[in-house]
Amino acid sequence: MKPFTLALLLVLLPACRNLPPQTLKPQDTVAAPAQWRHAGSTAPDAQASQQAAWWQSFGNAELNALIASADSASFNIAAAAARVRQAQAQAVVAGAPLLPEVNGSASLGRQRPLAGLGNSAPLSQYGAGIAASYEIDFWGKNRAAYQAALANLQASQYDSDTIGLTLRASIANSWLQTTGLRERVQIAARNLENAERVLQLVQARFAAGAATAIELAQQRGLVAAQQRSRALLQQQATAAEATLATLLSRPVTALEVQSSSLLALNIPQAQAGLPSQLLIRRPDIARAEASLLAADANIEVARAAMLPSISLTAGVSTQSEHLRGMWSNPLYNLAAGLTAPIFNAGRLAAQRDVALARREELLANYRQAIINAFSDVELALNLIKGLEQQAQAQALELENAERAFALAESRYRAGAETLLTMLDTQRTLFAAQDLKLQLRQLRLQSSVDLYRALGGGWLVSTG
Repeated sequence: MKPFTLALLLVLLPACRNLPPQTLKPQDTVAAPAQWRHAGSTAPDAQASQQAAWWQSFGNAELNALIASADSASFNIAAAAARVRQAQAQAVVAGAPLLPEVNGSASLGRQRPLAGLGNSAPLSQYGAGIAASYEIDFWGKNRAAYQAALANLQASQYDSDTIGLTLRASIANSWLQTTGLRERVQIAARNLENAERVLQLVQARFAAGAATAIELAQQRGLVAAQQRSRALLQQQATAAEATLATLLSRPVTALEVQSSSLLALNIPQAQAGLPSQLLIRRPDIARAEASLLAADANIEVARAAMLPSISLTAGVSTQSEHLRGMWSNPLYNLAAGLTAPIFNAGRLAAQRDVALARREELLANYRQAIINAFSDVELALNLIKGLEQQAQAQALELENAERAFALAESRYRAGAETLLTMLDTQRTLFAAQDLKLQLRQLRLQSSVDLYRALGGGWLVSTG
C-alpha cells in the first residue's frame, strides 16, 4: 500500500500553476476606427513607440522634479501599491487549493495517580502525526478561482498605473495653471502701472483745464478695475498652489514653486498613434479587460460549485509510552470522500446567475471604456487644433492692440483724441495680453490631456 499511496499523491500533485493566459473573445471588444478625425499635426504613425516620461517633453526641470517627487512620496501611489500587494497575497491564497495541504501534529502527555490512591509510577504518552488533504479539481473550480485571482491582480496593477498616469497629468496641469496665473498676475501688474501712468497724465491735464472731471473719474475707475483683476488673479494663483501641494502630498507651506514662463516651455508634438494601439496602452481599458477575464473565471467557479466534489486525505500517526520507540509501530490512514449538493434552496444556481449578470455588467463597462478612450483622444486632438488656430489669430490681435494703444496715447497727449478712445484701447490691450497667456496655458494643458488620453506618450520611430 505504501508505494501505491506515494504514487497516488504524486499523480494528484497538480502542475497547474503555470496556467495558460486568458483572452477575450473577438466579439467582446469594440472595433477601432481606422484613423482619428482630428489628427492634424499629430497624424497617426503605425511605427510609433512608447514614450514613458512624457512630461519631459515640456523641457522644464522643475516640472520633472515635482513629478519624480510624487512618484516616490505620493500617498495615493503608496496606497495603490499596497492594493497591488493585497491582490498578490489574494492570488497566493486562491492558488493554494491547487496543491495538497499538509499538516503536522505532536503531543506530549503525562499521567500520575493522585496521592494516597496508589503507588503506580507516572505514565508518559508521546504522539506525532502528519496528515495531507487534497480536493481533486475535477471540474476546474480551483483552477478557475486561481485564474480569477490572477486577473484581479492584473486589474489592481492596471489600477495603480491609472492612478499614476492621472496623478502625473494632474500635477502637470496644476503646475501649468500655477505658472500661468503667476504670469497673468505680472501682466496685470504691468497694466496697472500703465493705467496709473495714464492717470497721472489725466490728472495733469485736468489741473491745466484740458481734461474734464468725467475723464478723470473714468481713468480712476480703470485703475480700480486693474487693481481688482490683479487681486483676483493673485487669489487664483494661491489656490492653484494649494491644489498642486495636495497632489504632491505636501503641506502648502512646504511647496516652493519657482518663477517660470509658459512662453519658454516646449509645446510637445505628441503622436496620437493608431486608434487600435489605444486598446493596449490605456490602463483603464486594460483594467476593464482584466476584470472581465476575472468574471469569466468566476462563472466557471460558480458552475463547478453545483457539481460533486471529491476529496482525498492521507495521514501517518503514532503513539508510544517511550520517546525512543515512538515510530516503531506507526499507523497510516487513507480516505476518499464525495460530496454532492442535493438541496440548497437555489443558492448555488443564484450564485451562478449573479456571476453571469456580473459578467454582462463588466462587458458593458469594458466596451464603454473603449468608447470613452476614443472620445478622449478625439476631444484632445480637436482642442489642440482649435487652440493652434486661435493662437495664430490672437497673435495678430495682440499686435494691433499694442499699435492702437500707442497711437491713442500719443494722440491723447497731443489733444487730438478723446480719453474714451484711449480707455478702450487700454482695455483691449490688457485683454489681448492676458488672452495670449491663457491660450498658451490651454495649449500646453491640451498636450497633457492628450498624453493622458493616450495612456502616455508616443515617439515617432526613426527606423
